[in-house]
Amino acid sequence: MTGRHFDPEFHQLPEEIPIFPLPSALLLPSGQLPLNIFEPRYLAMVDHALKMPTRLIGMVQPSETPVDGSPVPDLFRIGCAGRIVFFQESDDGRYMIALNGISRFKLAKTRLAAGGFRIAEIDWQDFENDLRIDLSLFDRKPLLDVLHRYFELKGFETDWTQIEKSDNQQLLATLSMVCPFEAVEKQALLEAETMAGRADLLIAMMEMALHEEGGDNDARH
Repeated sequence: MTGRHFDPEFHQLPEEIPIFPLPSALLLPSGQLPLNIFEPRYLAMVDHALKMPTRLIGMVQPSETPVDGSPVPDLFRIGCAGRIVFFQESDDGRYMIALNGISRFKLAKTRLAAGGFRIAEIDWQDFENDLRIDLSLFDRKPLLDVLHRYFELKGFETDWTQIEKSDNQQLLATLSMVCPFEAVEKQALLEAETMAGRADLLIAMMEMALHEEGGDNDARH
């Protein structure tokens, strides 16, 4: 079972979806990603997705170096599909949309659609569990402790009450998406096999930033 009423079941996932390569834009299952669409080819991509029963768009990060095993060498091989849950037109010809993360995928093949955007054949098999509610546990305290220091260093303001109310899956998805990590770091977070593994990566990345920017007194000793 999926976690939200309108989310597709695993057997309903399509064999092809449009993909949107966007630098440093990470989407994870249970995360939500707002997008401002203005390029003609990506306006056509949204039009195409809205005609599909599942309304899915695949978010894939471009890579600065060729990726082994990827059918498109300038793209990472693993991305995440999101369902359009919000759609609004602007007076100046843009679309404002929001994607809810559904499942990760592997790129299999890609082709260029008539509108100029890419359509990809998708392999979902390794990520069937992404569509299930993840009830696994991990120790949140180390993550929240370093998060407080990291946000203070970056000057980020946040609603800590809301963060503490978030379930583990939502918390990790949101933090992985909003923290200003490099593309390869975001990709590592996307590809983490477990929530505990993703939490450990987040802690390590924030600790490294604290150490490098001199914002953690403990790290300097």
